[in-house]
Amino acid sequence: MARYFARRILSSLLLLVSVSILSFVLLEFAPGDFYETLRLNPRVSEATVNALRSQHGVNSSLPVRYFRWVHSVSKGEWGYSLAYDSPAAPILWTRAKNTLLLTGTAMILAWIIAIPFGTWGAARRGKAPDWFVRGTTSILLAIPDLVLALLLVLCAVRSGYFPAGGMVSFDFSEMSLWAKFRDLFRHLFLPCLCLAASSFPVLLSHTRTAVLEVLESPFITAARGYGIPVRRLLFRHALPAAANPLISLFGVSIGVLLSSSVLIEVIFGWPGLGQLLLEAILQRDFFLVIDSAMLATAFLVSGNLIADVLLYACDPRVRAN
Repeated sequence: MARYFARRILSSLLLLVSVSILSFVLLEFAPGDFYETLRLNPRVSEATVNALRSQHGVNSSLPVRYFRWVHSVSKGEWGYSLAYDSPAAPILWTRAKNTLLLTGTAMILAWIIAIPFGTWGAARRGKAPDWFVRGTTSILLAIPDLVLALLLVLCAVRSGYFPAGGMVSFDFSEMSLWAKFRDLFRHLFLPCLCLAASSFPVLLSHTRTAVLEVLESPFITAARGYGIPVRRLLFRHALPAAANPLISLFGVSIGVLLSSSVLIEVIFGWPGLGQLLLEAILQRDFFLVIDSAMLATAFLVSGNLIADVLLYACDPRVRAN
């Protein structure tokens, strides 16, 4: 057990280090930096710009900047945001919590709907419920995330009930506890629905396929012969036997949600890592770009580690390796 998880943790750490190095190398080839816009201001002299670049290490070589960033991460600062003129860590953690709230809620919603509907479709293979499940999957896969997000924003504007952007209302701090919960729910509903719809078809299709393979196995045929009710057969026997591929899909679905959340956060004005990454790129805020990419990678790695733990607990074959 210790060796199994040691290998997984070591590979995850190597992945994070590789992503950090690759991010620094790619940004090295990006034109300009944060202080390029200051050169357009006639009231700021060239000497002032050069002094600021030297003060924040912009003129330093790539290895020097990388090891300074590593040292800053070890102190919990995660570099220095030039746009916010402060250490990057407080900005990152606030945005990361917002992204986790959105993606976590969307993931729970997608899985809660996909598992019973996928199981239902597999149990009624070739019949109307199965055609409904497969048709829903095809339609959702055919709709681009951008189009779906814009349609939901249009619905919010037309209906007036759901806010078209933001995370909370302006008077959020003055509300009661129940009013705060309701206000947050109203702001969260549409981006969560849109994000869940982006991963739901894949989860639904994989659930149907996994359960369908189990339903054709001999032990299910024998269980049917004993007269076990269909609902108990599906959820007590077939679904647990189909859990392994679904657990493996869990880690992958986190990556899908994180990649989709960048677009969703920008369109709905959700103050998460996706919107922060876009702002940092436009402002050429070097460390915030690196940190946002690293946190997104860390979330993906954490999801895969959780999936590995669940597989280890559920599958004796994994424990035997």
